[in-house]
Amino acid sequence: MPDKSSLLSLTTAIDAMAPQFTALSDQIWDFAELKFDEHQSSALIIGMLEQNGFSVLKGVANMETAFIGEFGSGKPVIAFLGEFDALAGMSQVAGADAPQPLTADGTGHGCGHNLLGAGSLLAAISLAKHMEAESLPGTIRYYGCPGEEGGSGKTFMVRAGAFDNVDAALTWHPAPFNGVRSTNNLAVLESYYRFKGVAAHAANSAHLGRSALDAVELMNVGVNFLREHMPQDCRVHYAITDAGGRAANVVQAKAEVLYLIRAPEMAQALTLAERVGKVAQGAATMTETEVEAIFDTASTNLLPNLTLENAIHDNMVALGPVPFDADDIAFAKKIQATFTDEAVKSSIRLYQIKSDVFSNDRIDGSTALHLGLRAFEGQSHFRAGSTDVGDVSRVTPTAQCWAPAWAIGTNPHTWQVVAQGRSPAAHKAMVHAAKVLAATGLDLATSEELRFQARTEWEEKMDGQPYVCPIPMDVKPGQH
Repeated sequence: MPDKSSLLSLTTAIDAMAPQFTALSDQIWDFAELKFDEHQSSALIIGMLEQNGFSVLKGVANMETAFIGEFGSGKPVIAFLGEFDALAGMSQVAGADAPQPLTADGTGHGCGHNLLGAGSLLAAISLAKHMEAESLPGTIRYYGCPGEEGGSGKTFMVRAGAFDNVDAALTWHPAPFNGVRSTNNLAVLESYYRFKGVAAHAANSAHLGRSALDAVELMNVGVNFLREHMPQDCRVHYAITDAGGRAANVVQAKAEVLYLIRAPEMAQALTLAERVGKVAQGAATMTETEVEAIFDTASTNLLPNLTLENAIHDNMVALGPVPFDADDIAFAKKIQATFTDEAVKSSIRLYQIKSDVFSNDRIDGSTALHLGLRAFEGQSHFRAGSTDVGDVSRVTPTAQCWAPAWAIGTNPHTWQVVAQGRSPAAHKAMVHAAKVLAATGLDLATSEELRFQARTEWEEKMDGQPYVCPIPMDVKPGQH
């Protein structure tokens, strides 16, 4: 970790800049823009980068809202990953302790990416200023990564070579806990299955029709039977994106379903996708329809880096807990009251919030906010979610921390996340994460040994296997 003087200099500077970045986070919360449409959010962040002396490369990987801000020159190159996309159907009044949409069927930051993007930005800018003041060599980059939610923006950036000369990448995520949790998550493939049939009057000439909707339903039934015969750690989800119309007396000539196929390794996901494709073909055969599989996007499973994760944890220990106050806890209790006891216990189990570094007390749900620091076991755990950070981790050593922006029991992609997205507690967690990332970035910038160990671990885990992007070159971002 940085020496006490450097750590104090960094944290003091971050505290001084914090109001600008909490305001920026709130503006992004207000914009609540969906994947690849984050024009206002990206422009806001680009403006902040340019105001602070960063040069900015825009339109990275042929994505209008993807960009890279760069400060300094030469090696090492330290990357900070930022996200800023929202979710559909997540509109919610900030600070409310009950479901209360701002607009019907509106968008909202149901995964806290307004905080994520602003926090990583604060870390990058503060570290760049510190390195300039100390005449330290190296390059600091902020990666503006669009479309994490179902768009795999980082995967497209990796495919374009945007991370090829990066020495290490750091990021964070809002959560119900404070700490490092090394995770082995799932690779994911997303494909649409579009069925084409023949329309007919559903009463007097149904025999002439061939129902695309029947095909979709049969495919879904077939995949549900497939679940019994696939590896236990795999996941398959679907959503009917086109039911063929609202007229019940018409045989539907078209229908479409979106499938997400997840597995611990990309090779397993590809194999499972082949089996799902056979089910689709079978459904088409049974209904005498045609089916077209349309590849949408994909993300590779994470490659944890314990070397970097230990470095992050050491800085979290040095910085202490997030400085929440009584008002923060009171609001968190109101949010927590909207959860069942099982949801709170499930949150504790999921994130394995066990012994606490600072208090040595077991977190048992009696507190609404995580007031300490999760102990780091120095090993990885299975996590059923997916993220395009995984593709970054396949081309450079990558690690992240988590900060307690949400009440214990909060699940991502819920109205409770949106309600807490502009709270003072969330702001404090964001600033705390920025301090952790900036301090770890300084470790990387000044310690050749840390970079060597992180790279050595990464090379050992890659085992000489080159990264293969799971998205074919002819697939464009957000093309569907």
